[in-house]
Amino acid sequence: VQLQASGGGEVQAGGSLRLSCTASGPRFSVFTVGWFRQAPGKEREFVARITRLGNTYYRDSLKDRFTISRNHGKRTVYLQMNSLTLEDTAIYYCAANIANTDIGEEYNYWGQGTQVTVSS
Repeated sequence: VQLQASGGGEVQAGGSLRLSCTASGPRFSVFTVGWFRQAPGKEREFVARITRLGNTYYRDSLKDRFTISRNHGKRTVYLQMNSLTLEDTAIYYCAANIANTDIGEEYNYWGQGTQVTVSS
């Protein structure tokens, strides 16, 4: 499975962005897909994940502003991010894994990352 993350960019605080993670390769529909992010000088952290059945999980601090979804036909997982703050500035990565987990080290497949920059 190869993953391509896109949709990042620069946005003002309070704005919104939608990230996409598009897959190529077989069996994408059976994978849990997660979004992670890494801000400068900080460790990578879990953002959200969605299972093959559509069950969703979020980092507690983000669940009111972020929404993850998937379109099996388009082999794409989305991350809608609303009310963005300066603290959301990071490189966002999507990853895929058979297991339903929020531990990044357990994900087998990773996209290249897309930069999100929130400005004041």
